[in-house]
Amino acid sequence: MLCLLRPSPRSSSYLPRHGGSSCYVQSRPLHPPSTAKLVSFSTSEIGTRCSVSVSPVATVKANALQRPTYSAEEDEEDDDNGEDFQVLTAVRSNYNDIVIVETPKSRMLLLDSTHNVHSIVNKGKRWTGSYWDEFASLPAVVPKGPIAIFGLAGGTAAHLMLDLWPSLQLEGWEIDEILIDKAREYLGLSDLEKHTQSGGILNVHIGDCFSPSASISGGFAGIIIDLFTNGKVLPELQEVAIWLELNERLMPNGRLMVNCGGADDIRGGSINSGSAPWSQNSTIKTLFRTFPGQVSWKRMSEKHGANYLALTGHLPDLKMWSASLPSQLSSSVTQWQPCGYTIP
Repeated sequence: MLCLLRPSPRSSSYLPRHGGSSCYVQSRPLHPPSTAKLVSFSTSEIGTRCSVSVSPVATVKANALQRPTYSAEEDEEDDDNGEDFQVLTAVRSNYNDIVIVETPKSRMLLLDSTHNVHSIVNKGKRWTGSYWDEFASLPAVVPKGPIAIFGLAGGTAAHLMLDLWPSLQLEGWEIDEILIDKAREYLGLSDLEKHTQSGGILNVHIGDCFSPSASISGGFAGIIIDLFTNGKVLPELQEVAIWLELNERLMPNGRLMVNCGGADDIRGGSINSGSAPWSQNSTIKTLFRTFPGQVSWKRMSEKHGANYLALTGHLPDLKMWSASLPSQLSSSVTQWQPCGYTIP
């Protein structure tokens, strides 16, 4: 991940093909995923029959994901009158209602009662146009070493990171073993568990990332935190003690990069129009209290989901950071700003 910008040899073949029972549904245009229509599924007879109803526009992990940014030519290709999408699997685990759907252009993982999109793998396209792309910029501003992903889901961030930095060692934690099984089967996760030609790999761990066992000797160079339940950031991430403990798992000069939820993930009061935007997000406020003067933030545009992101440590040199990244990321990292030392 640290300087190589070439995709690994498997980048064009994320998506395995599978036979078996499934169902096709004709809907109005299903664009991954800004205008993707949410679907409701009956899991009583999985694999033989699917009960599907179309409901309003999809969101992605607490208001994330608007339409991915492609070239004008690709946008024209997306503007068709309708697309088929196939329900590949719909199951219920102890943690999630898990649905994976396929369109001609992507596969998407929908979770919990909100059916928010928690992972997307595009066919023939690397970028998602959402916060997962931002995660792929982290290796450029952390020491060389393993990077953890807490909240692996279907592995979208891992796909992007190993594409850009094929020598990277990723350690992914996910509490839901059934979700991981389905991601291996339908989202190409198992491909990432094999060494790239440059030696990079994703090691998958099933378990609670808050457990002390979710650590390594010498610490992580960085930890990506993408933890949601029912469309909201996990409540544990509102606790200073949790962030201090997670920070202890980093090597010197390591960083945390956090998906802090959408603009509506604001707890405990109304929005103060005179406040800095970051102070309206409860997770960033907790990070600020934990690491005063050591937190930077950015907000994805409305077009790209309006998610808040946070980065710990001093604000990196934005020009150097930008220069180390491909064009799709180089301009977006210049939008990071320090939170400062006081909450406005």
